[in-house]
Amino acid sequence: MNRLTDWLRAPREERERARHACLDRIRTLDSSLHAWVQVSPQPATGEGSLAGIPFGAKDIIETRGLGTEYGSPIYKGRIGRADAAIVQELRQLGAVLIGKTQTTAFAYRTPAPTRNPRNLEHTPGGSSSGSAAAVAAGMVPFALGTQTQGSVLRPASFCGVAGFKPTYGLVSLEGVLPLAPSLDTLGFFTATAADMLALWEALGHNSQRPTPNVQVPGRNWDSGIGSWELMLGVPDRLPDVEPPMAAALQWAVVRLRSAGLRVQTLNLEDMLARLHEASRVVMAYEAAEVHRERYEEHGSKLADLADLVREGQATARGRYDEARGFIAACRGRVAEIYQTAPVVLVPAATGPAPFSLASTGDPRMNSPWTALGTPAITIPMGEVEGLPLGLQLTADHGADARLLQAAVRVERLVGEAT
Repeated sequence: MNRLTDWLRAPREERERARHACLDRIRTLDSSLHAWVQVSPQPATGEGSLAGIPFGAKDIIETRGLGTEYGSPIYKGRIGRADAAIVQELRQLGAVLIGKTQTTAFAYRTPAPTRNPRNLEHTPGGSSSGSAAAVAAGMVPFALGTQTQGSVLRPASFCGVAGFKPTYGLVSLEGVLPLAPSLDTLGFFTATAADMLALWEALGHNSQRPTPNVQVPGRNWDSGIGSWELMLGVPDRLPDVEPPMAAALQWAVVRLRSAGLRVQTLNLEDMLARLHEASRVVMAYEAAEVHRERYEEHGSKLADLADLVREGQATARGRYDEARGFIAACRGRVAEIYQTAPVVLVPAATGPAPFSLASTGDPRMNSPWTALGTPAITIPMGEVEGLPLGLQLTADHGADARLLQAAVRVERLVGEAT
């Protein structure tokens, strides 16, 4: 069973058999994929909605008794002393922690050894590479990641799965290694948007009734996914997107319009480009403070993180404040945009997964929404030469339920034509 929705419908005995099948699949595939740092199934500790369902946790997330090595040889052999808050919550619901998934070093740029399940010669993305690959390869039905710029949404796009970044601050980061605290957000991977909706509900969030901020006369905004009019926005220009991604987005918009959905164009180009640059300033400045003592101790052994710390140390406080101020001003602007287009569509990456493992890809399609703190989800949107392309849906702060409902509907319509 690859789909979380199938796991949730299955009786406990079937879940146990399927969990053993997951471990068999890991043993068969991971010698070539390298999605896992450690595979060591933990005992089930709860009888809730996720009882017996396995998951993986990114290796910057603390786990009691398992390694938490931050993707760095400096911390090889480090063992966690307590579970992070999200791991505690999942285990209380009965989910079974299978092990730790690979991450770029300190959740920044230095690639992990993980390969893309769709093509081993291409990157799976970063920094949540292991979690995305593990779900894409059917090793677990869901996994945990984190995002500071594009570390959930982009790997999901590259690997052909769903990746969800909730509203900033909605899910606790207690027990998760920080990079830039005003940007860091916990995230999730599942096979599909429908699975993500099911996981969100299993975590106790009410997704049955969207609360849209646009009322359409004559429409009934009740709990059914198909009973409310889904109005979408799409940028009128995205110059940084590669031709295959641009064509896929255009095709998706045509498909959605032909299904009767309203899609309006938005002038977002300049704002998104400036938000990407602002998020970079904020990340560098905050990372320099977060990792100051680590840098003083280890210096260039931190690899790419050392470069980021040095960049942050060279950034004037005034420039950081200006970047934070610009992001805050943009939150007001996008709130107005969401009044008329409650869900905005953008590519989930600049293109398909790049060839080679030397780079994890470009986060510029994701970083604006991370900086804004809005919820965002990636869903599969076809492929080019066997490599997946992802569609990113975003919504206003706190509109996570509406976003997930919309993603299920859009995924269904786009998937019908692929």
